[in-house]
Amino acid sequence: MGFRHDFLWGGATAANQCEGGYDKGGRGLANVDVVPIGKDRYPIITGQMKMVDFDDEHFYPAKEAIDMYHRYKEDIALFAEMGFKTYRLSIAWSRIFPKGDEAEPNEAGLQFYEDVFNECRKYGIEPLVTITHFDCPIHLVENYGAWRNRKLVGFYENLCRAIFTRYKGLVKYWLTFNEINMILHAPFMGAGLYFEEGDNKEQVKYQAAHHELVASAIATKIAHEVDPENQVGCMLAAGGYYPYTSNPEDVFESRKKDRENYFFIDVQSRGEYPAYALKELERQGIQIEMEAGDLELLKAHTVDFISFSYYSSRVATADPELLAKTEGNIFASVKNPYLEASEWGWQIDPLGLRITMNDLYDRYQKPLFIVENGLGAVDVPDEDGYVEDDYRIDYLAAHIKAMKDAVDLDGVDLLGYTTWGCIDLVSAGTGEMKKRYGFIYVDRDNEGNGTLKRSKKKSFDWYKKVIATNGEDLSNNK
Repeated sequence: MGFRHDFLWGGATAANQCEGGYDKGGRGLANVDVVPIGKDRYPIITGQMKMVDFDDEHFYPAKEAIDMYHRYKEDIALFAEMGFKTYRLSIAWSRIFPKGDEAEPNEAGLQFYEDVFNECRKYGIEPLVTITHFDCPIHLVENYGAWRNRKLVGFYENLCRAIFTRYKGLVKYWLTFNEINMILHAPFMGAGLYFEEGDNKEQVKYQAAHHELVASAIATKIAHEVDPENQVGCMLAAGGYYPYTSNPEDVFESRKKDRENYFFIDVQSRGEYPAYALKELERQGIQIEMEAGDLELLKAHTVDFISFSYYSSRVATADPELLAKTEGNIFASVKNPYLEASEWGWQIDPLGLRITMNDLYDRYQKPLFIVENGLGAVDVPDEDGYVEDDYRIDYLAAHIKAMKDAVDLDGVDLLGYTTWGCIDLVSAGTGEMKKRYGFIYVDRDNEGNGTLKRSKKKSFDWYKKVIATNGEDLSNNK
């Protein structure tokens, strides 16, 4: 059986991690620009908002990133050489509306992405476009409090109208918000949120989430009105929670953690707040302010497909002491003793991808799209920039095999698969370059040194073969 004949193989990037050109073409600053390299680059900010500009003490990797702003033709040509059917990228909001609240868009920004999409089309590559991949114009953060403010719904609507109209016929597949559930775990990175003294942080986060959910429904409505061919998806950071033991307390804790992540997608896919979420908000004393028509809007304009990132499964426990002794990444998790881990502590679980796919398809009965999956690792190139990254090939092959099993054996409807960081880019979590995911090595280090030269890794030709055989040949000639 295998994958569908029109399966969308490709790779994924985000503007703030690869584009650079932060001050080119009239672009404004965004939250993702003004955070320096470092483990704690996205703190929970309380009191006076400080992270609104650059200083002389820190290195800000997003300012230049890998300079795809000037090199996109070279990079897209390499994607085409691999045989990409689709390329997932994001739009920098502040490139289209530099402040975010202007009445008219920035023509230079609109033209830049039109050129990028035309370059993709030249090679028969279908753009898959994320409207907001964590970035929020700094002007909206400073002057409106970012997504805590209902006015951002209108500003986002202006963005959507501008891009849906301008790129009609060039872009068919859209994602409204990247990893929308990240707003609960990394509010500044995920939505530009910061907190004032005395704020109920959970109230602020869930109110902001409601604004994003309404904005997503509006985007879906406009996309279908502008072009009935448009397909709009939601996107979550996925990876199910296993119970640490068969103790019913652990089992139920894992269910609660899953619901915490599915809440957003429940609304975007089913069109209403689920009962469990309403009860949880009630228990926490959170009262979401809604405008007349919000619930009708959510119900009438659900997404066409479900997209998600998958890097690892997670483990939940009801024992707070056990959880306190473990270190997660953004999502807290007990270490799974049955799994190996990457250099960054992300546990490797290909079967977990199949489980996640089944969970999502059983829950929503809508087509799925895996838009991020990959292995972050320290790559050591030879003098020509070539990397023998068999570890990456092994990781991806195992996950594609699990993905194929979900399609062949379980009947999951899957539209496509885009690996994360198909070209090396800046890490969202730490701002590092040494945590590399790509098939293409970029000569740049954590301090911004290097020529930015692109060179093919071993995985480049391997993925080219995978695409050419529609996922049938996953072998690696070591």
